[in-house]
Amino acid sequence: MALRVDLTFDCVRAEELAGFWRVALGYVDESPPAPFATREEWVASFGEPAEDEGGGAWLQDPDGAGPRLVFLEVPEPKVAKNRLHIDVRVGKHGEPWPRILAKVEELRAIGGRVLTSFDGHHVVMADPEGNEFCVAA
Repeated sequence: MALRVDLTFDCVRAEELAGFWRVALGYVDESPPAPFATREEWVASFGEPAEDEGGGAWLQDPDGAGPRLVFLEVPEPKVAKNRLHIDVRVGKHGEPWPRILAKVEELRAIGGRVLTSFDGHHVVMADPEGNEFCVAA
């Protein structure tokens, strides 16, 4: 049996970063686990939180194919290049470069930043907290 994976982001502002990736990937907010009505109730079920615990946000692929994304607030800042990054794929049908550029502009409008462009192939970007990712066909 294959195992499923989650991708977890340590971050400064979980809700804001989740909002960026919600748009980037077309994901939706994940409901809290049953029987809890809210994430706050679920978190409270673990008892008193540690003093440095921050908030969190959870996203899921509405089709159930992609990994769940988890955003956890941590006190320390990002200090180095990612050792793992996400490739946002726009599909190979037709001419992909215009679709890549359109996605890049959509992501720039919500806080993404272009780091490098490999014309005709892919664009390296950073999300609002500096996590690198690529937009490609």
